[in-house]
Amino acid sequence: MPIHDWTRVPSGLFHDFHQSWSIGIKHALNAGRLPKGLSALVEQRSGPKEPDILTIEERTRSQRTGAAISGGALTLDKPATKIVRRTTKAIYAARANRIVVKHHLGRTVAVIEIVSPGNKDSKAALRDFLDKTIDFLRQGVHVLVVDLFPPTKRDPLGIHKLIWDEIHDEDFVFPPGKDRILASYETGKERAAYVEPIGVGDPMPDMPLFVAPGMHVPVPLESTYCAEWDVSPEAFREAVETGIMPENDVEDD
Repeated sequence: MPIHDWTRVPSGLFHDFHQSWSIGIKHALNAGRLPKGLSALVEQRSGPKEPDILTIEERTRSQRTGAAISGGALTLDKPATKIVRRTTKAIYAARANRIVVKHHLGRTVAVIEIVSPGNKDSKAALRDFLDKTIDFLRQGVHVLVVDLFPPTKRDPLGIHKLIWDEIHDEDFVFPPGKDRILASYETGKERAAYVEPIGVGDPMPDMPLFVAPGMHVPVPLESTYCAEWDVSPEAFREAVETGIMPENDVEDD
């Protein structure tokens, strides 16, 4: 299913969709995609300064690519995305309904952030989002960012450009017709960004979510998006597709 233009409806509608979509992604990850000992949870807030952050030991690198590792399919190949960025530079930045992946329900190893309009509504909101994302990476937590909204005056080249500039300042431009972004960030001795620019009308590819350096699981963005869309109210779907909100019923006197 092609992604929709959520800018045509009030942000509250996307917030509702976001909440349910997050739960769908959580269910998909817990249904055999994550290795044993890792669980996906939906949390309204999970600050990166909690002392429960864990990086899985790299001894599991010896496992074969795509092999089942204690209950989940863990991929050790480098993900194939259109754009890959790497750097060994340190991150100097100091410091959501989000999906978190935890080890034994305690330590956070990865986070999925679905960007909402509120994250870009002001400089302060955007700065807060960036600070938390960078702080996750600094503390060894891998991050997948899903941004289905176009750039604003506060992120004119997209949110990935702002995030990556905090790590390693380099040029980035959207390909023609692509102004939304999916970006998975791997952190460790080397930091890497796996980036897929997309546009309205495009299907979403599965994106890697790293659970340790060099190891990731695929996140089924498209199938979970479609599943939530299919159970959304008809009036909701019509509003998003047409950009026209239904008129309020007027009672007769």
